Amino acid sequence: MSLKVAEGEQGRWAVLQVSGEMDLVTSPAVRQHVHDAVADGRRSLVLDLSEVRFCDSSGVGVLIAARRLMRSCQGRLRLILPAQGAVDGSHVNRVLAALGVRRLFEVYPDLHTAVDETAAPLSA
Repeated sequence: MSLKVAEGEQGRWAVLQVSGEMDLVTSPAVRQHVHDAVADGRRSLVLDLSEVRFCDSSGVGVLIAARRLMRSCQGRLRLILPAQGAVDGSHVNRVLAALGVRRLFEVYPDLHTAVDETAAPLSA
């Protein structure tokens, strides 16, 4: 399976909707989209990972690097990882939790909540 990244906007938030597999071969595309958004002056970014069916360590590395990049430019990064995403529960959510890095991210169940300035993230 391949990876697709669709770009969009929701208010002041840039939204990258990622679907497919995030692995050693495909993860650099996500990294490039994040860098492009920052280069375009975007400081509020949502990564919708609800349709990611597989994520290995290189995919996790891209997410951690995206967090670091957004923090370095005083930006904000939010992830969409719904409990029932990707068929039977978010694979990415399970991987992040298993690696002990889920708590590093602001996670929301859907786009509407992710772009709501008053919404609290899901607990880790």
